[in-house]
Amino acid sequence: MRQEPGSYAENMAIATPRQRRPRRLSELFAQLARDANGEVSIASIRDALGERSLAAFVVLFAGLNLIPAPPGASAILGVPLIIVSAQMLIGARRAWLPGFILRRSLSAERFRAAMDWILPRLARIERYVRPRFWPFWRRRGERIVGTAAFFLAIVVTLPIPFGNWLPAFATALIGLSLIERDGILLAIGGVVGIASIGIVVAVVGAAGFAAQAALGWAF
Repeated sequence: MRQEPGSYAENMAIATPRQRRPRRLSELFAQLARDANGEVSIASIRDALGERSLAAFVVLFAGLNLIPAPPGASAILGVPLIIVSAQMLIGARRAWLPGFILRRSLSAERFRAAMDWILPRLARIERYVRPRFWPFWRRRGERIVGTAAFFLAIVVTLPIPFGNWLPAFATALIGLSLIERDGILLAIGGVVGIASIGIVVAVVGAAGFAAQAALGWAF
């Protein structure tokens, strides 16, 4: 299916020169958007990402949680994020998802629309990301990043108004840091993650205090 001119994926195809270095995640997603034809399933995305599917899925599902959506959407979109990050935590090599998630799909138009929201922001961050100061040896980093992403993914799914954006953003940064082996980005993602958890705890605590005060006043 021919995509509309002027989409981010099309512009990126023109602007991105051929390079020998491994393609960045934004380039892989842009290729998927350009090649999209008919329905784009989660299974087809996983197969296209190959061995990078675990960390790439962490970034993708975290990114989907950043897109403005109706209340409660994070409870649904956060489930695949929990599943994938848990597999990273235990050292899996490739993403596994239940069949009912793998079969979920978007039309090519909706997939490209989502990518047109995600890709410019992802590419903007990637301009400042490069391999540097990575503190882990071999696969140890994947387990540590998976642990952090797993706990943040749980926070993403909590039914707290406006409470999922910051932990989802932190998860995306942490997943991207693993792909690029960027220790500075990992540190930034960790700080954002700790701050997001602190904010959520403060909101829940304030809500609990207010509820207790209201009950005390009523009775």
